[in-house]
Amino acid sequence: MASTVGVITRNRNFRSLFLAQLVVFGADWFVMVPLLVLLPQLTGSGVWGALVLAVDTGIVALLLPYTGTIADRFDRRKIMIAANVAALVGVLLLLGVRDAGTAWLAMLGIGVVAVAKAFYSPAAQAALPNVLDPEELAAGNAVAGSAWGTMTVVGASLGGVLSAAAGPYVCFWVAAIALVLAAVLATRIRRPLQAPRERDEAPPQTWAAIREALGYIAHRPRVLALVTVKSAVGLGNGVLTVFPLLAGVYGVGALGTGLLFAVRGAGALVGPILMRRVLTNRAWLLPGLALSMSAYGLAYLGTSVVPWFPLVLVLVFVAHFAGGSNWVMSNFALQGEVPDRLRGRVFATDMMLATQAISVSQLAVAAVVDVVDERIVLASCGLVTLTYAVGWRIATRRLSLTTPAAAPEQSAVP
Repeated sequence: MASTVGVITRNRNFRSLFLAQLVVFGADWFVMVPLLVLLPQLTGSGVWGALVLAVDTGIVALLLPYTGTIADRFDRRKIMIAANVAALVGVLLLLGVRDAGTAWLAMLGIGVVAVAKAFYSPAAQAALPNVLDPEELAAGNAVAGSAWGTMTVVGASLGGVLSAAAGPYVCFWVAAIALVLAAVLATRIRRPLQAPRERDEAPPQTWAAIREALGYIAHRPRVLALVTVKSAVGLGNGVLTVFPLLAGVYGVGALGTGLLFAVRGAGALVGPILMRRVLTNRAWLLPGLALSMSAYGLAYLGTSVVPWFPLVLVLVFVAHFAGGSNWVMSNFALQGEVPDRLRGRVFATDMMLATQAISVSQLAVAAVVDVVDERIVLASCGLVTLTYAVGWRIATRRLSLTTPAAAPEQSAVP
């Protein structure tokens, strides 16, 4: 824990990047939780909330192959700042969502925010190893992996409380101010956020760059295994659509919705921190990834049958403890496998697959959410993740991450 905290206090550039990500993630939840509560109230249907989530993840998934290339071609700091400004515009559009007739503005505003996130995420993720010294990588990844969980706890819980107390529009203003702060923090990063190019090395053209990255992944089984691992949790992510409805079943309303998202974030916060020791033992990474996926699925299967809301909160925590562990382990392993010049594109592909899985899950839930019981939806999502985890582990059982990345790769994923 001391070394984990120490990397924040010692390394100013990492601290600025980490704080900027904290603020961005917090703003995201100050928008999403109030919006997911507001839309069913205005429209009388859970479909709008599911569609907003699908738009959010779907746009990100579609753009990531392109934005990952941008993260490898241009200044990652400037990309992050521009993305924050664009997200600010999207959040301000949400202030116009006042009745069922203006619900479409929620789709537009979240769409703009999603475009901004598609540019921000690969740039920030690819920049992480550039602000850390080699001996700080494990601790830095643990801290960075906890950023999303930290601000899901803060953003989701405070967003739920503030939405219940003062209304969703106050939350939207708070998110707008937070995005301005994130842009200011990004300007404070002084270390270059990508490795210098050779003088005669021109940045790759977009489609050629995408083909190069896809070819790199396809011919390296270890990398291929790592970029497909987050899809397990993604395919179970439709459970988020059910959170407001589940809170209604237990009679806990907006506060309960905020608590569900908050314990989700708490799990995602604690998981990466506790997984720091596992990161230094590469032999445990692939088995650990399979276990984390399985635990996520089993926890949501349990959530679908328990009758007591506090126990639901415990199981949601367990699920996202596993999900957060899955995320940080796969990111850390990828950073050790992929060179800087390809890192933005490979991480964008990784995120694209995960967000596509999330979109598929959310659209499937949107199609049935008004006609199928919430508990059946929860159980189905958990079972899909568990099945994927078992299949992924069978396919990768002969792979090992114990040899250096430069060593010859095994011939294929079995």
